[in-house]
Amino acid sequence: MMNSIPCMIMRGGTSRGPFIHMTDLPDSQEARAQVLLDLMGSGHPLQVDGIGGGNSLTSKVAIVGRSSRPDADVDYLFAQVDVTERRVDFTPNCGNMLSAVGPFAIETGLVAPTYGETRVRVFNVNTQRIIECFVPTPRGRVEYEGDTSISGVPGSAAGIRLSFLDVAGAKTGALLPTGHAIEQIEGVDVTCLDAATPTVMIRASDLGVDGHADPAALDANSAMLERLERIRCEAGRRMGMGDVSQSVLPKPILLSPAVGEDGTLCARYFVPQRCHKALAVTGAIALGAAVNVPGSVAHRLAVETRRVDAGKPLASIRIEHPSGHLDLRVELRDGNPMDIARVSLIRTARKIMDGRLYYRMPEALH
Repeated sequence: MMNSIPCMIMRGGTSRGPFIHMTDLPDSQEARAQVLLDLMGSGHPLQVDGIGGGNSLTSKVAIVGRSSRPDADVDYLFAQVDVTERRVDFTPNCGNMLSAVGPFAIETGLVAPTYGETRVRVFNVNTQRIIECFVPTPRGRVEYEGDTSISGVPGSAAGIRLSFLDVAGAKTGALLPTGHAIEQIEGVDVTCLDAATPTVMIRASDLGVDGHADPAALDANSAMLERLERIRCEAGRRMGMGDVSQSVLPKPILLSPAVGEDGTLCARYFVPQRCHKALAVTGAIALGAAVNVPGSVAHRLAVETRRVDAGKPLASIRIEHPSGHLDLRVELRDGNPMDIARVSLIRTARKIMDGRLYYRMPEALH
């Protein structure tokens, strides 16, 4: 039996996927996952029977609804839909998809626009955190055209400013869930840090790889990937997340010295068994936090390469990644690196399609 659902397909940052209103999906997570799997065509490497793009960056779904919270306008639930497996993970957040939540909320009447710029307060259900999205609305409607370029996306578009509030402990409740800025797993130094998303950070050189390599070269290194996965799973256990072998969290990040004069660090971010072709927003936020935590892998590397003064917090941070770079602004409360008030960055978004999607719903879930 075929069913249909209203949907808007949007690019958010370097990701793309359907944006769906919460009220148009089943209430139960099991039934909701079954709908998303069919919509995206998961279980086939090309997702040929759905709208997924055969890549983790284009197999994402944003579920948005009006919020009942006094400090938020809309609720946003992110779903990472596996490409080849029939599996949906509702635990992570996606900051790139988030950049299109504000425009979607305005386009669908969830938030009334103001002339000039509209602030949309988003409650991320996955991380239980608030993000402020500032959307250009110069004539009382969303403006997508502009001269802002972001690495990993062709052309330019209108800039959307995202401010992530109180990012520490998004999943584990603590910036340093293990209580240590640095520790050893499998004989290498790692930092287990949770800011916007749980991560485990490692110097690329400590795993014997070139941290400036193309993602395809890293993906082809099966021995390194196997070791990275063992480290990730042990990091997840130490962070209090239990068995993470079937979860995409925590995300591993390989770090190397920046190449450009204005760079702070160079990163290769994994999702988690394949190298991201750019850099997840949430991963960048975690790195922005880590650079300011004394003794962390990120901080030590930045100090050694003279990109950070060991005794001073760094507000403006540039993370180099395979497609270019991502710039962050980090605000600490009273200069305390463990108390991050806000992390801000600029993204872009575009509306691609507005219509209905068709899917097959198993009878058992009707």
